[in-house]
Amino acid sequence: MTDKTLHANPSKNRTPRHRAREFALQGLYQWLLNNEDASTVVNNIRSAHGFDKADGDHFSALLYGAIKDSVALRDTFAPLVDRGVAELSPIEHAVLLIGAYELKNNLEIPYRVVINEAVELTKSFGGIDGHKYVNGVLDKLAAKLRPEEVAADKKR
Repeated sequence: MTDKTLHANPSKNRTPRHRAREFALQGLYQWLLNNEDASTVVNNIRSAHGFDKADGDHFSALLYGAIKDSVALRDTFAPLVDRGVAELSPIEHAVLLIGAYELKNNLEIPYRVVINEAVELTKSFGGIDGHKYVNGVLDKLAAKLRPEEVAADKKR
């Protein structure tokens, strides 16, 4: 098998942080569908091919944080979606949990980077236009969670 068949996004330029987000997405997908506990999901993902190239600390923070804070994170983006959270595709749901978690807890990561990474994850793993939906929701969420940063960016 080639590297291209192992990943939805075959780019060899993926950073360790991007890889961590990919694996966190896979873990959240597993958690959403199977309702497994976080430690089982983490153990499954950590044994996956290519995990050694991911930022393990960021992966753990994203996965454990998104699961632990899932109710609060959903409450932050639920008013911004045009349907019930339960009606979101599992990929969009997981990406929104990751994006909301990073916007809320990783202030050192610029909001535009958080949104771009979420869009790229959705393009790689989600439906045809899911990335547009995720982009719109996270753009509104960024304005809500990081108003000063968004306002300063729009003034440029």
